Amino acid sequence: MNLFFKKQSNRLFAFCVSILFAVNLLNIIFNTPMVADQHWAQKIFYVHVPSAWVGFLSYFIVMIAGLMLFIKNNDKWDDIGLAAAEIGTFFMGLVLITGPIWAKPIWGTFWIWEPRLTTTLILFLFYLGYFMFRSFGGNIERVRRQAAALGILAFINVPIVFMSVKFWEPEIQSHPQVEMANQPEGILYPFIFSLITFTFLFILMLRYRSHIISGKNNF
Repeated sequence: MNLFFKKQSNRLFAFCVSILFAVNLLNIIFNTPMVADQHWAQKIFYVHVPSAWVGFLSYFIVMIAGLMLFIKNNDKWDDIGLAAAEIGTFFMGLVLITGPIWAKPIWGTFWIWEPRLTTTLILFLFYLGYFMFRSFGGNIERVRRQAAALGILAFINVPIVFMSVKFWEPEIQSHPQVEMANQPEGILYPFIFSLITFTFLFILMLRYRSHIISGKNNF
């Protein structure tokens, strides 16, 4: 940790992300409108959806890192893939926590076995399996390559989650299909700002975790 923040550019970037995150949080609490029948639960939307975006982005990086490991045979791609998988699973866990809280005022219950929720849970469990596989140990190079293959295959579920509201019949859909382009400025602009904030937070976390993992592997 100390080595990472010894670089002035890393300290400055972390400071800027912290300020951005604080401003975003205050904006969500005090400036975003409350929708009828949802009240304060609506504000979870500005955390829930950006968290899902970061989760999907993280798993995309896992897939790219896995492909690059096979192409370049450079262990740094395994470090990046593992770091991205950790971050993605953290944020998908956050999605699975904030989603039911947001849903309670709308559905009257925290959980419904509908397509979007179910496929998101399956995605989360896929990557828990990824970590379990890595924890079994064995030949390091073989584990790295097999984990890369698993990360590539697991990404197949990401577009399934994203398109789940269109793949299944409307009769079994409960998840809201929000058209952000049609939202009023009071909702759209804070949402975009939160999306940007979470993206920069992801970049910082990926750089930091990759640095830590690389340091452990080189110890």
